Amino acid sequence: MGAASAPGEIPFVVRGSVTDGRPLTAHADGAPGRLDLDGLVWPAHRPAPLFDVPVAEVVDLLVELGDWIRRDPDGILAAALEGLIDVCGASRALEQRAYAALGDYFGRELLEFQLEQELGGPAALDGWRTVTAPGSTRPSFVRAFPARMVHVLAGNAPGVAAISIARSALVKGASLLKLPSNDLFTAPALLRGISAVAPGHPLEQSFAAVYWRGGDAGIESVLLRPQFFDKLIVWGGTAAVKGVTAYVGPGLELVSFDPKTSISVIGKAAFADGADLRTIAAAAATDATLHNQDACTASRFQFVEGTLDEVDQFCALLTAELGIERAKAADRSQPVPGELRDEIDGLRNLAPYYRVWGATDGTGMVVRSEEPVDFYPTGRLVNVVAVPEVKSVLGHLNAATQTVGVYPDTLREQLRDDLCSVGVQRVTSLGCAGDTRLGLPHDGFYPMARMVRWGKDES
Repeated sequence: MGAASAPGEIPFVVRGSVTDGRPLTAHADGAPGRLDLDGLVWPAHRPAPLFDVPVAEVVDLLVELGDWIRRDPDGILAAALEGLIDVCGASRALEQRAYAALGDYFGRELLEFQLEQELGGPAALDGWRTVTAPGSTRPSFVRAFPARMVHVLAGNAPGVAAISIARSALVKGASLLKLPSNDLFTAPALLRGISAVAPGHPLEQSFAAVYWRGGDAGIESVLLRPQFFDKLIVWGGTAAVKGVTAYVGPGLELVSFDPKTSISVIGKAAFADGADLRTIAAAAATDATLHNQDACTASRFQFVEGTLDEVDQFCALLTAELGIERAKAADRSQPVPGELRDEIDGLRNLAPYYRVWGATDGTGMVVRSEEPVDFYPTGRLVNVVAVPEVKSVLGHLNAATQTVGVYPDTLREQLRDDLCSVGVQRVTSLGCAGDTRLGLPHDGFYPMARMVRWGKDES
């Protein structure tokens, strides 16, 4: 998905008020119409709108929102989907599947699971929890206070907007959602759903979703200040993260879902008698093509333990499975970028140190090497790295490695301590990288625990 290349119309939603028809590029400086910056902040001298609302009531409303999403009685989600496809150049099949799953983020069991796992339940959000420190006979009291937050959303998956809204609501936060240029429609549509199920409720008053050009100092230097916001929640690539770090300081905390790369590790058991190598390659292809290879969980590098002949056999099967995954998903795949094609063509002449399978047209391509290539695989391109011993992969991993899918599961259990010790944040079975479970650590931390301000009263 790319950014819009021509002016389009975006609905902005501020505390339930919808302003339609704001042009994406209305002014020469790229600003999307005149933003009322005063209306985008919540005064620090007053509690957040949801402060006195029981968490159970918030959960009930979010469950109603999930039902509204699935029914879409007014066609708001359908219109948002068309806007996403038309204005932002998204793949219809891909986004249809993503929109069909939006309601799932607001299921009761999932919401309550997140509260329990990340915050120990709603008690600390609804009042002061009594604790007694070792060696003290005097009780202390702890409470989680709602934070005022700016969320710099990523546009590579509509679920990012749903996750951000659900988390913010569960911690009773007040959140300004900065729309990404490649998804201008999902977050406003979901906020309109909140207005439909809870008109005038403090939940409706706790959100705003608007767009401005990233890096616009005229807006960001005014808004991103500790007197207006407590937390800066950033999703996205290196540019998005670096672009806002200048505003981080005392009183304005950065919570960053940094850009990540994910990999697969396939042990020599894949080539043992009785192993179904084609099924293993199919699982590896599933992980490689997540959200058309836009997701940070997509496996771009796959380390395979075996001889070159064995690894090459896997590569041929993986190439075929990449094409099957594309046809099955009916995705509009982007071709391998032009600047990489000459480099890849050059690798074809370096056999047996490198081998190349497939085509650069987005149907699937595999480059086999004995060290990871120094370019970023994209365009349904996977770099398979042949390794003689599986633990040698540890030298190629660090805190920028998010997910590692491992085959077989016995190897996953053997490697997980070593993988997480070098910085990996998530280990999963091969083929399951897309099964991201909310309520568990995300990028190495519990997000909702960092989306509140913790207060204590020591008697």
